[in-house]
Amino acid sequence: MTGRRRGAAARRRRAARLKALAVGGGVVLVLLVVFWSAVWPYITGALVLGGVGAAGWWLRRTDRLVRGRDRLWRQEEAVKAGHRTLAEVDAMTGTEFEDLVASLCRRDGCTQVRRVGGANDNGADVVGRLPDGRTMVIQCKRYTPSSTIASRELRDLLGAKVHFGADLAVFVTTTRFSRPSEKFALQHGILAVHRDHLGLWNNGASLLSLSEVNGRGQGDSRHRTRWKQAYGK
Repeated sequence: MTGRRRGAAARRRRAARLKALAVGGGVVLVLLVVFWSAVWPYITGALVLGGVGAAGWWLRRTDRLVRGRDRLWRQEEAVKAGHRTLAEVDAMTGTEFEDLVASLCRRDGCTQVRRVGGANDNGADVVGRLPDGRTMVIQCKRYTPSSTIASRELRDLLGAKVHFGADLAVFVTTTRFSRPSEKFALQHGILAVHRDHLGLWNNGASLLSLSEVNGRGQGDSRHRTRWKQAYGK
């Protein structure tokens, strides 16, 4: 009996609360009808402000999400296109190295970048446009650090520049240029990106900034001797 009484009392309380809510809602509705001409500007204003606040919150939340995704994408691209050690670059295949060079160009704002390396590449591995609109043709050579780029390879690139009608020819390698090939590059306006400059480019320097130090930074003879000792050549 005691349990039944408590249940009945609870039901009566719930019914009383519902009745009170209904009465209160009815009173508010009546007041709104009676005084609508006086209160509608305030209600409309409150609804507009609420809508603006909700829209602002949604836009801000969307902006944060988009920016977060963009930062994540850029971080992933930075890992892919740079921030590799030169030892990791040395372990790449020729095709992987070409892809790396192409991705570094895209990172720097180059457009229409595509890899064309292959059996019939006409002396080019990557082509595209620089951020300033000039066309470029790139030859990529992933050699052991103890090797040397000979002048004939730069002459092949010069022919590719003419074939593609490019404004700038770029030679990117994991090793160094011989003195004659370095001189040839400077004489013919070829941007010679040797191992030291590749390390700078890979770690954030832009491709165009390397033109300011073109022909410099290959290390002295002792530096090259250490590479030869390390690789046994």
